[in-house]
Amino acid sequence: MGFGCNAAAVVGTRIINSPREKLIAILTNCFVPCNGRFPFLITVATIFISGSIAGIFSGLVAAIVVMLVVLLGILLTLFVSKILSKTILKGLPSSFTLELPPYRTPQIGKILIRSLFDRTLFVLGKAISIAAPAGIVIWLFSNINIGGVSILDFIANTLNPFAKIIGLDGYILTGFILGIPANEIVLPIILMGYLKNKELIDIENVAVIGNILTANGWNLLTAINVMIFTLLHFPCGTTLLTIKKETKSIKWTIISFLLPTLCGIIICFITTQIYNLICILGG
Repeated sequence: MGFGCNAAAVVGTRIINSPREKLIAILTNCFVPCNGRFPFLITVATIFISGSIAGIFSGLVAAIVVMLVVLLGILLTLFVSKILSKTILKGLPSSFTLELPPYRTPQIGKILIRSLFDRTLFVLGKAISIAAPAGIVIWLFSNINIGGVSILDFIANTLNPFAKIIGLDGYILTGFILGIPANEIVLPIILMGYLKNKELIDIENVAVIGNILTANGWNLLTAINVMIFTLLHFPCGTTLLTIKKETKSIKWTIISFLLPTLCGIIICFITTQIYNLICILGG
């Protein structure tokens, strides 16, 4: 379910009887990209992977790259789950018994009510409670100037030295941080920072987006690391609130925030060093 919505997937872990295994599933749920992260992945792959390859197979190559990113998330889910089950969440695996209930005619009314109230409205309510305040914060950050510099630019400039170490830049990291309400707004925030706009912008032309990103220093390494960090970074605000509700623990909520983010930082750092080494040897 995480491929659709990580928050809904966290709610879906209620079917797991073992508290230990339920917690492992919750903590590793965000290693797979939700529906909000796929457009960003596809856009970056289209611009920097497909755009760098001539011929009829350019689109196919970009699709393969996105698929490899998804497979990386799945492999990390299995790997981290194994580590958690052997360390802080060590325990005996539970047995799995599948009992088939008596077959009955589906009751459409009950299905719609349970789906609407138990899942959809719950997730939407959490999303609204996060998105509304965060939208105000983003607007304030981009419109309030201190010493002639907006708060958004100040944050980006502060984060830039660290971001360069992992092959990104300050505006990219700022976009991910301020995009915590919803993954869909990460790219608009990045573009807003680059173009010095006072509000979020939505550019539908991929070629225009590519020109803006390239003009601001993006290259193949940046694209690769952005795709990795899009896959591996902290869950959105709605998912974090859902994790807090399901685990009833601030500690596990913080761990669910740090776990994918640290993985993303480490892998981006490694890819940056490998890329720079190849450039040195090739030069």
